[in-house]
Parts: sequence; structure tokens; C-alpha cells
Amino acid sequence: MPSPLPCNLLTRRRALTACAAVAALTAAAALFLLATPPTEDPTHPYLLASLLHNTSNQPDSAAASSLSPAQPPLPSTSILQLQTNLPSGFTTVPSMFLVPSPSPAENLDDGSMEETDPPDLKENPPAESAHFLQEPISSGSPIRRSDINNKGHDMKDHAMLPPRPEVPVPLWSTAADEELIYAKKEIAIAPLVSNDPDLHAPLFRNVSVFRRSYELMERLLKVFVYHDGAKPIFHSPELKGIYASEGWFMKLMEGNQHFVVRDPNRAHLFYLPYSSRQLEHNLYVPGSNTIEPLSIFVKKYIDFISAKFPYWNRTKGADHFFVACHDWGPYTTKMHDELRKNTIKALCNADLSEGVFIHGRDVSLPETFLRSPRRPLRGIGGKPAAERSILAFFAGQMHGRVRPVLLQYWGGKDADMRIYDRLPHRITRRMNYVQHMKSSKYCICPMGYEVNSPRIVEAIYYECVPVIIADNFVLPFDDAFNWSAFSVVIPEKDVPKLKQILLEIPDDQYMAMQSNVQRVQKHFIWHPNPIKYDIFHMILHSIWYSRVNQIQLE
Repeated sequence: MPSPLPCNLLTRRRALTACAAVAALTAAAALFLLATPPTEDPTHPYLLASLLHNTSNQPDSAAASSLSPAQPPLPSTSILQLQTNLPSGFTTVPSMFLVPSPSPAENLDDGSMEETDPPDLKENPPAESAHFLQEPISSGSPIRRSDINNKGHDMKDHAMLPPRPEVPVPLWSTAADEELIYAKKEIAIAPLVSNDPDLHAPLFRNVSVFRRSYELMERLLKVFVYHDGAKPIFHSPELKGIYASEGWFMKLMEGNQHFVVRDPNRAHLFYLPYSSRQLEHNLYVPGSNTIEPLSIFVKKYIDFISAKFPYWNRTKGADHFFVACHDWGPYTTKMHDELRKNTIKALCNADLSEGVFIHGRDVSLPETFLRSPRRPLRGIGGKPAAERSILAFFAGQMHGRVRPVLLQYWGGKDADMRIYDRLPHRITRRMNYVQHMKSSKYCICPMGYEVNSPRIVEAIYYECVPVIIADNFVLPFDDAFNWSAFSVVIPEKDVPKLKQILLEIPDDQYMAMQSNVQRVQKHFIWHPNPIKYDIFHMILHSIWYSRVNQIQLE
């Protein structure tokens, strides 16, 4: 009979066996927890988390999806590290959690729906590398460009965008990347389109490319909407006024059942659902002349997203996007390099001269001024071209550098040129602002504080040919539309020659442009339930098309 083992050796072996068993049980439990599907009610995904009140590490439905076994691991950072290295709680002003106040009242007769004087952002923007605890830092003046490229319709023009900006290489590849590669190849060999009853070819740079890209978007595109964030800044769309574009897109995107997915591993795009209007309304301190608190907030939000989830880090934000119509939208990105350089920014303030909007990656968002959220189509239409007795019309506040010059040369000096600061009461008694637009051949759309103006889409709504005066402005949906077919773009320096330029346009050309305005109108209209080719789908298509063009083929 063999001698018994020494007691100390037996104890040591038992200890090692016990430790191994505990480790195995722990690993199995962790795998079980990670594989467990989210249990929240899928019909209420946007009431789950409060980024601003609570930065705890309990996963919501989005986090649970992102930590599924199908998720690729980060190369150098574990999931545990991501969860334990969260940023500290957000410091916010007391009014952040209050119910937002209604929009400022709009004057429907004189076009004075524009915002009040903004801070002097262009002379003193935050420095790019400034820490969010520092005082505001000044920098130099912006660089200007003088013209806008309006290419005509050309069936051979497959390269509708400028040279592709540099795109970060993803840390790992996904099935969604393969689908984007497939889409890019398919768009490059788009079949020729002729006589499509839904798409009027002269409106487009290349109608064949557009239709093929749109078909692929409908079939393939999946968008993940981040659930994190407390109202009113997140998930709180404003549907009235001049910032309605970002609010309507948010409302329709979050409620969409065709494009939105709960599993982020399937997504081609990731939507950051915050409102630039609500940032201004809840964080800007009147009279402070700085938007640094807004930029700090946005930076902390992106830091939170990139720490809690691995998806931002996979592409350094290149497959993420946000939609902002407030003029300050571009400036609030300046404290986060990846947000400013890599993310697809859908902006009403699509100004090339500021160094924020990147042509070929970012998207020019149409600025739509809606008076009635319940009836977005109210009042659309205008007089037939033959009954439009006014050559050109403008009325509005004297914002920016162009409008004072416009008023100086044409204000009250020519019966054909109805150019006003505010419409006088003696005139509004006979014909109000909207009636003027419906009775004019050309509606003048000069830039205000920024290059964008709601008058461009207003003119389209009232079937008046828009005359756009804003150097450096990238026109909405410029990846798809041939704007020269339904608008006139005039350099700022040519304001003194405005009437001469308009009179030199032949009558048949004007009639064709006015007819095209009527045809393009459907692409700029909001519907409570989106329909094919409407403004919601056009915005989403521009974002999709930007992402597809970022993909590099072997």
C-alpha cells in the first residue's frame, strides 16, 4: 500500500484545483451575461439612459447589444477597461433639465424669422487644442473662397463629389464594410436611366448614379441611434421655426423602422441624436459672447460615447454623423479633433471658408422654416409663371455683409426690384411676405450672419426661382442636384449688377427654371410619414452617399 501524500502537498494541490475551478466558473458566468439579450421594452429605447444625470456602468439596451459575443474585441483596450475608465460626471448649467421654452415668435410678413445677434464667433473661436477647463482662446481670421461650383447634368459624370478626404482605417472589418464596398462598385456601374416618372433628369448631376445609390440605400442601409442622453438636448426635436430641419430629421430618424437597427454590429452609420438648437437654448449664457460651454458639452459627450462603446474607436468617428441646423453647429465641434475631422456633419451652415465643413464628407442640410408642425405643407405653391408680376423680391433684417449692400443699391429705387429691410405696414395691408414670394419671378436669397438662409427652400415652396448670394456656400444636396437647372447663383461682388443679370436671362430659360422649381419641390418637403425621395430620404441619402464614397476599394 503506497504511503499517503504529505499533508502540505495535498493542501497545495487542493488549493490549486479550487482556484482553477473558480476561474472557470467566473469565465462561464461572464460569457453567459454577455450573451444575454437586452430585456428592455424595444418600443421605448430612448427613455433608458440619462447621460447627463448618470454615468454609471450599468448597460442599457444599446450597451447590451454592443457587448454581444459577435462584437470584435478592441486591439489594445479590454471591455472592462472601457467600462471602468468612464469620464467623470458632466457639469451643466441648472437650466439644462428644464422644459425648453418655445421658439422666438416669427414675423410672417417681413421675413424676420432669423435669429438675434450671435456671439462674435468668427473672430474668437476656441483654439483647436484648448482643454475644456481653460478660458476662451482667440485665433486668427478665417480663409475665404470666392465661388461655388455648379456643374451641369452630364451622364458621364460619375465622380460627383470632390476628391475624397482622408479616411481613418478601421481597427477591424465588419460585414457592413463589405456591403459598403459592394454598394460603391454597383454605383460606379449604374445602369442608364431614361424616362423615370419619379425623377426629372435635368434636376440631377447624374440621375442614373443617384437612382442606383438611392436603391442601394433603401435595400442595405442600417443606422444605429445612440440611446444615451437626457432631454431636452437629446431626443427632443424642435419642429417649428428656422431650425426645424434638425428636429424633423431627429423625430423621423428615431421613429424609423426601416433603417434603424438595435444591434450596432449591423450598422453602416451611427447617429448622434443631439440638437444644436437645444444646446444653444439650454447652455448658452446670454451676453457671455462665447459658446465654449456648448463645445465642452459636445466634447464630453463624444468622450463618453467613445469610452462606453467600441464603435467610435473602430473608425475614429468616420461612420458617425449628426444633424445640426443652428448656425453654431459647426463651431461646437472644435474641441474634439475626431468629431471635427472625421464625422459626417450634416449642417445648414455649410460654409467652406471656416475650415470646419469638409466638402466631400460633410452634407449641406436644407434650412426649412416651418410655421406649423402639424401642417408642414400648408401654403405651399404659388402663381403660374405668366402671372408673376414682380421681377425680384427680398425683405428681411440687415444681417451680415451682403444684405446692407443689397439694400443700398436696390432698396426703394426700382419698381421691378422689391427690396426691403422690413415690409412697410402700408404694403403688408395689400400683400404680405408670403404673397410677395408667390407673385415674384425671382426670390433673392442673400446670406445673413452665415451663408445659409431659409429663403432658399421657402422660394422653392412658393415656386419662385431662388437667387442665391452667398460666396463659399455649399448648396443642399449638391452631391445629387444640378442647381443651375432651377436657381441662379450670383457672386456677392455682383450685387450692383443684380437686375441686369436677371434681365439677361431669356424668357424660355426662366420658364424652364420655374418649371424645374415645381419639380424639385417634392425633394424639399417634410411629411409626418416620410415618402420616397422626400427631404428626409434626401438628407439620409446624402449621408449614406458620403459614407459610401469614403470606402476605399482595393
